[in-house]
Amino acid sequence: MIQWPKSNDVLGTVNRGNPAESGLCTLCRADCQGKCETWVSSMKGRKLLYPRDFGTVTAGSANTTHVGVSYNSLRINGFHCGSQGLPAGLSDGADDCIFPNVNLETAFGAKVKTKVRVPVMTGALGSTFIAAKYWEHFAVGAALVGFPVVVGENVAGIDKQAVIRNGRIEKAPELDRRIETYMRYYDGYGAILVQMNVEDSNNGVAEYLSQKYGDNVIVELKWGQGAKDIGGEIQVSDLDYAIFLKERGYVVDPDPTLPEVQEAYRAGAVRSFARHSRLGYTNQHSFEAVREEFLRSVTRLRELGFQRITLKTGAYGMEGLASALRLAAEAELDLLTIDGAGGGTGMSPWNMMETWGIPSLNLHAKAYEYAQLLESRGFRVPDLAFGGGLAKEDQIFKALALGAPYTKLVCLGRSLMIPGFLGANVEGALHPERRERLSGNWSALPKGVSDQGSRAEEIFAGYFDLQKKVGADEMKNIPYGAIAVWTLADKLAAGLQQLLAGARKFSVSELTRDDIFSGNRETERETGIAFMTDAGDEAAKSILKA
Repeated sequence: MIQWPKSNDVLGTVNRGNPAESGLCTLCRADCQGKCETWVSSMKGRKLLYPRDFGTVTAGSANTTHVGVSYNSLRINGFHCGSQGLPAGLSDGADDCIFPNVNLETAFGAKVKTKVRVPVMTGALGSTFIAAKYWEHFAVGAALVGFPVVVGENVAGIDKQAVIRNGRIEKAPELDRRIETYMRYYDGYGAILVQMNVEDSNNGVAEYLSQKYGDNVIVELKWGQGAKDIGGEIQVSDLDYAIFLKERGYVVDPDPTLPEVQEAYRAGAVRSFARHSRLGYTNQHSFEAVREEFLRSVTRLRELGFQRITLKTGAYGMEGLASALRLAAEAELDLLTIDGAGGGTGMSPWNMMETWGIPSLNLHAKAYEYAQLLESRGFRVPDLAFGGGLAKEDQIFKALALGAPYTKLVCLGRSLMIPGFLGANVEGALHPERRERLSGNWSALPKGVSDQGSRAEEIFAGYFDLQKKVGADEMKNIPYGAIAVWTLADKLAAGLQQLLAGARKFSVSELTRDDIFSGNRETERETGIAFMTDAGDEAAKSILKA
């Protein structure tokens, strides 16, 4: 098993827990006092692209080996001449071929294009309580930056205030809050997606969205995710709430309606209950059966007026991957998100998360192969988003290049939640009267933050950049978590621009698979990406033989 280092002396970052390939701790805490790379980047922004203590240090790369098959075993190619994709009005001279001129805008969609400022989107932020508590920070930040945010499954179903009669939602205040918070700052870039699983379909989420919001939201059908191969879960500690969820039709474990379970709860032996969602397609046993049911679902959504429909699939085997690609193509869906094993969530069986499914790099490489096969048969390949354990700008570059030209976005899960946590904690410490409303966890700033300053203007490098966008008066209404999201997004964007400029690509749409190479032969075999000393070897020899 590959062990990732816990500290980075060059950046001055340290992981509290055991780090994963993404650079995030395997257990990421909302009350964390730092200081992994993503956590610090949410304050310092693009400064974290460079070694610390400039003027008194020199720094050299420690990454000299590439073991196994993962995104870390891909390397980014660089070129010594040329330029491609320069924005209109710029020349290919040295004055214009600078990394700030790299265009990161992208778009996805079959018939209606959805514009995005930076090529990322959130993972599904659904019925987990952590998603609800920090939603304002996540959603406002995403809207201001201009990337899509996903409302995950079951949000209406677990809402005590939601009114569901005869299998149809009549009132869904939490779902409304999620959508309206994002739309408050939506400016034409990004989008809000609302997922639907089995329970959501049964409860009439699509009908409710259609009647109240029309095509302001995108509906996302949910097949699965990379973290687990069963439906979504949350954990509740209140017996009455567990019974409520059971009565709403969910699977609750242990069963809170059983007398012996209630007795164990009162005795303190049972202290929490896990709410589970149902599996889909349990009575479909072939591709044709799944196809018929899936296309029927898409047709129903079209009839309700939805112009934009997407699909999220998980780390299933090759048949599941091919089914998702084929049906997304047939149904002319706007986006297919492919989430590989290695992703994270707030509530999954741990050993399931550790051992099930196809790891991200292998799954994404096969997705490209199958997309080519579909295209050769005359299908329009759906726009793709790759996700699963990705967090940093180099991983965004690699994922976009691996799936090029089909991959338009990279799905970032926990890494886009960390700035929300951090900002809420900072705001709660500086403004105790806001702490409970914003779910802040600190009563005082820890040293890792106070070293930056004692005011938001000092702590967040992106503060005045964002203030320029919204104005000084409106800035007072922006939650600090959203400021942190903006700051982190600026760091990711600048780092991605630098990598693209090094590849002589001045538009993200110009990325190709030639912009990466494999760091070992096993990765070459699994991905079809040339080994680093084979890439360009023939062209090199032609120069020498000329």
